Amino acid sequence: MILDDIYRVYWMLRSHGEQKRAWRDAAQARIARDRAEAQAAARLQDMLNANPSGALGKATVNDSKALKKGGLL
Repeated sequence: MILDDIYRVYWMLRSHGEQKRAWRDAAQARIARDRAEAQAAARLQDMLNANPSGALGKATVNDSKALKKGGLL
């Protein structure tokens, strides 16, 4: 009976340690996500500053008109 209680306490303490590690990992993931979102916002702002017309994202791959206009076809 005593051995069983010791075993249960051991696993309780071990699972508590694992839970604390999971909380710490989750906190680090939140910090990393916030940092990545801030970097993405900064990149977007840099792109908008470099191209203030707002014409970002309108290019297409293999656009025949653009290729002919550029003399590539």
